[in-house]
Amino acid sequence: MKKLLLVIDMQNDFIDGSLGTKEAQKILPAVIEKVREFDGDVIFTRDTHFENYMETQEGRRLPVPHCIKGTAGWELAPELERLRAKRNAPVFDKLTFGCRELPAYLAESYPEGLESAELIGVCTDICVISNALLLKAFFPELPVSVTASLCAGVTPESHENALKAMKMCQIEVRQE
Repeated sequence: MKKLLLVIDMQNDFIDGSLGTKEAQKILPAVIEKVREFDGDVIFTRDTHFENYMETQEGRRLPVPHCIKGTAGWELAPELERLRAKRNAPVFDKLTFGCRELPAYLAESYPEGLESAELIGVCTDICVISNALLLKAFFPELPVSVTASLCAGVTPESHENALKAMKMCQIEVRQE
């Protein structure tokens, strides 16, 4: 059985682009190191929107165009893209907070199951929590963890709130 690392939405727009934060910039070197050294399989996700973003429900609620497919902001951070390519790791373009394709992919790719799944990335309070809960819903016996020091939220407060919520849902919250 294999360990799995899920790198959630470490894209330029969330690091230093239209929705970038100093917290996301701060965790980037450690996220790169984690991916480089991880002994197991790695999967990446990309938040993916289109030119009609402002006409969508999300666009009306968060009126900041970001992660528009094909733009530089949509791309993974350059060093993470290099590592992804070197590992030949899959990347899922997700159109919602949670990656809807992920459960079927994991069930098909790991019929014997997984030893564990660890999540890192951004935004802790939106996409990281959504994907962690998605994994718990489809794989209730899978040990799922989130490494707090390798995640960044929209704000430090919402990051902490998301970590507390995940703990309540039996997702292990690690520091590292």
